[in-house]
Amino acid sequence: MPTPDILFIIFIITVAFVFDYVNGMHDSANSIATIVSTKVLTPRQAVIWAACFNFLAFFAFGTAVAKTIGKSMIDLSAVTPLVILCGLIGAIAWDLITWHRGLPSSSSHALIGGYAGAAIAKGGWSVILVAGWYKTLVFIVLAPALGFVFAFVLEIIAAWVVHKRALASINVWSRRLQLFSAALYSLGHGGNDAQKTMGIITGLLVAGGMLQTFDIPLWVVLSSYTAIALGTLSGGWRIVKTMGQKITKLRPIDGFCAETASAGSLFLATYLGIPVSTTHVITGAVSGAGAIKRLSAVRWGVTLNIVWAWIFTIPCAALIGWAAYLVARTFSFGI
Repeated sequence: MPTPDILFIIFIITVAFVFDYVNGMHDSANSIATIVSTKVLTPRQAVIWAACFNFLAFFAFGTAVAKTIGKSMIDLSAVTPLVILCGLIGAIAWDLITWHRGLPSSSSHALIGGYAGAAIAKGGWSVILVAGWYKTLVFIVLAPALGFVFAFVLEIIAAWVVHKRALASINVWSRRLQLFSAALYSLGHGGNDAQKTMGIITGLLVAGGMLQTFDIPLWVVLSSYTAIALGTLSGGWRIVKTMGQKITKLRPIDGFCAETASAGSLFLATYLGIPVSTTHVITGAVSGAGAIKRLSAVRWGVTLNIVWAWIFTIPCAALIGWAAYLVARTFSFGI
């Protein structure tokens, strides 16, 4: 019979997979919005396509992002199972709030915000490892900027390549290429975002004494990729409309450029071990693809609302995680 401590850890692992699922559901819009809005695939076809490549990212990426999340941002000596549980509560709560409002906020930043808030509630500000946060905070600004610039440049190159071709021919080839670019983006999404859950669960296993060193078990890797893929299958339809229609009007060639630019940015960040926001990247790329026509083609008011959601994500998720820890500690009887 498992002890209460073991049952508590199993419960938290389950909550972590719920977060991973919600992450996939919340961010599936990012993966499919462009390919749905350009009518290359139906919404159901698109989520199946994205979910498959979310899982196949298992074969393409290592665990550098998981290690950053799990042991480079919060002092592990201050981490307990209760801290991780409350961090997950903060992340899930903020994800559901923004999903309900149709705002494509960052599940990644909700996770690190909730985790940090719960850890600070337990051990104070000294538990924050500043060096580990530096790259992540820089990429809050850099990630959408990279997506914007990459998409803008790709649009210029694409315009030069197709300028003498018939519009019908351009659309046919762009639609075919979008299948490829959407697959690349979904690989990048799965590769970066699933690792965040891996890092949290492995940190939990270390904190609970079930692992002596921060080595990510294979079952954690496979389960994390499965959970995010299943979440993607469920579809975040509210956010699809924002990403695919409200920022700018996309043609198939624009969708290809935005998705390819986003995939390149995500591959770079994942290789460097930086937990970036896939939402930030794709929003920047969609804006860059629209801005090539004229700046007024981008609905900057919608983009500004999204930016406000980004700004508030870490502190709001941290506040929820902090409050959850204080409440849970009161009723946990020392767990």
